[in-house]
Amino acid sequence: MMRKRIYRRFPNREVQFEQRHRYYLDMPYLVKVMANMNGKFGMFVTESITQRGHRIQAKREIGVEIVINGVDFSPLDYENVASIADTIEPEGIVDFRVNLKYSYLDGKYNRVPFRGDIFLVRTALESEILTFRINHIDGPSRTECGRVADTIIDELRRGA
Repeated sequence: MMRKRIYRRFPNREVQFEQRHRYYLDMPYLVKVMANMNGKFGMFVTESITQRGHRIQAKREIGVEIVINGVDFSPLDYENVASIADTIEPEGIVDFRVNLKYSYLDGKYNRVPFRGDIFLVRTALESEILTFRINHIDGPSRTECGRVADTIIDELRRGA
C-alpha cells in the first residue's frame, strides 16, 4: 500500500534553503540512503557553550526520521528501511526530520551533550530533478541548512 509521505505542518513560510540536483534513481533509493545516514557522525568546530569567543571541537550525530501519517515522524534506520521503502512511490514528495545531536569532550574526556538542531527536509523528485527544501525549526543553528543538503548529496554520491 502506497502512503503519502508529506508532513502537513511543513512551514508555509519561505523555505530557508532550496537546491535542485539531477537524480537518475528513485525515491525508495533515496529513503534507503537517508536511513543509512541515521547514527552517522562527524567532528566540527563551533563556539564554546560556556566561553564566548572560545572554539571547541564538537561531535555532530545525525538522527533521521520519516513522516508516517502526515503529522508524526518515525525513526528511519537500517532495521525498518526495507518495509518503509516498499511504501514509497518512484517519484513524488517525501518529508524527513533530521535531528543533529551535539556533544564535546570536557577536560576529563567525558562526553558532554549540548542543545542540537532540528531540520525539516522536503525531498521532491520529478523528471530526474531532485529538489531539497530545508527549514531549520529548532536549536541554536550551529549547522546551516545547506550543510544538511550537502551531507545528503555526499551520501547519495557515495552510494551509502
